[in-house]
Amino acid sequence: MSFPARLLAAFFWLLHLLPFTVLRWLGAALGSLLYLVAGRRRRIGMTNLRLCFPEWTDGQRSKVIREHFRLLSTCLLSYGVLWFGSKKRVEKLVRREGYEHYLAVQDQSIILLAPHFIGLDYGGIRHTIDHWGASMYSASHQNPMDELLLMGRSRFGKPLLIKRNDGIRAIVKALRQHTLPFYYLPDQDMGPKESIFAPFFGIPAATIPALSRLSQLGRAVVVPMITRLEKDGFVTRYYPAWTDNFPSDDLLADTARMNRFIEDRVREIPAQYYWLHRRFKTRPEGEKSPY
Repeated sequence: MSFPARLLAAFFWLLHLLPFTVLRWLGAALGSLLYLVAGRRRRIGMTNLRLCFPEWTDGQRSKVIREHFRLLSTCLLSYGVLWFGSKKRVEKLVRREGYEHYLAVQDQSIILLAPHFIGLDYGGIRHTIDHWGASMYSASHQNPMDELLLMGRSRFGKPLLIKRNDGIRAIVKALRQHTLPFYYLPDQDMGPKESIFAPFFGIPAATIPALSRLSQLGRAVVVPMITRLEKDGFVTRYYPAWTDNFPSDDLLADTARMNRFIEDRVREIPAQYYWLHRRFKTRPEGEKSPY
């Protein structure tokens, strides 16, 4: 671990000594400040909400983005508990709902579909207490926070960490071993090279169509998994496996199904979806970027 990462780790170690109620208060304060000073990210979030929720007023969108900054900052400060808290404390911090849906298919290859809600690392690391598996990470733009994220994902066992630029072969191999569920984050704009345009809130969105391919090649079932932040901690909800005609022979339909599922969950907890990413930056030919 680099020296900057060690310094950052020391900061988070100190934070993990604080009760979660204090971390929530600090997160709300930090998020309120970031909402004011992070103008570029705030504008990206407002643009995303304007596209996805055109029926809302600007006041409604501002309220959601302000709350998003507060909750995101709470998640950030609580990483200390996730990385340095005892196993018992992590289990208390992150509760599970619908876990029976995972257990019902645990003898098969599994893809855990984990969209970019702000608590996704909490659900993923909590899952590794009982089930080690595989996940993908970006090997570029490494910084001290990236080093700590990789460390945290390995603290309860040694998962298979696959570099994004290694392609899908390593993932398929892991899935076919049956003992390695794959924690998959599918819903960011990675550019036009390997994406297709599938509707997301009614807008053509560049989407990697790998979920369907991985499910087919890895002979794996998809179990969606959403982690939300609540007043006293996090709750990871597992959903029933997609066993009804997934994957189908229609790649676009499968990708659109995934996006519809994410839409439905976003509508339930809109302030907890990661809105600060330029989700619609890649446009069909002839369309201008909304950013």
